[in-house]
Amino acid sequence: MILASQSPRRIELMREAGFDTRVIPANIDETALPDEGPFDLVERLARAKAAAVAKEHAEEGEPVVAADTIVALDGELLGKPADEADARRMLHALSGKTHQVATGVCIVRDGSAESFVDITDVTFYELSHDEIDAYVATCEPMDKAGAYGIQGQYGRVEKIDGDFYNVVGLPIAKVVRALSRT
Repeated sequence: MILASQSPRRIELMREAGFDTRVIPANIDETALPDEGPFDLVERLARAKAAAVAKEHAEEGEPVVAADTIVALDGELLGKPADEADARRMLHALSGKTHQVATGVCIVRDGSAESFVDITDVTFYELSHDEIDAYVATCEPMDKAGAYGIQGQYGRVEKIDGDFYNVVGLPIAKVVRALSRT
């Protein structure tokens, strides 16, 4: 199986689920299209990543799994922060609010594709300036959509409604079920 992602979290989840994966990241343009909503974006990107890697690297019968995760707050896409100031801005915006984490997943095998989007609601506790500054100082938020990782040092989540692993970056149970169908 090929995992079209270099995300350490996705690699770990696939391996923990018992999959022997080759890691081949996709090199695609991830720019949102005009008027494209965040949930449409993640599905389109997952489909594009899977198709690109399958075309170049997949052997006959070998599945390619690709994913893309975003954080959306009131319809605004919160990607990976550009710098520490951007990470602070995102964390202040998320403080005390509920937002959505969406992961688009696409599985391609022998020219056939199945894709879906999993959405989880996440509510943060109120965050102080000192808490945000301390977290940003760890550098952990810099490679994560929405500037946080639920599984890391940032235990400031009050509640989630949906799949915890989706927030980590891959709804692994749904991926396993989809792989059994393709």
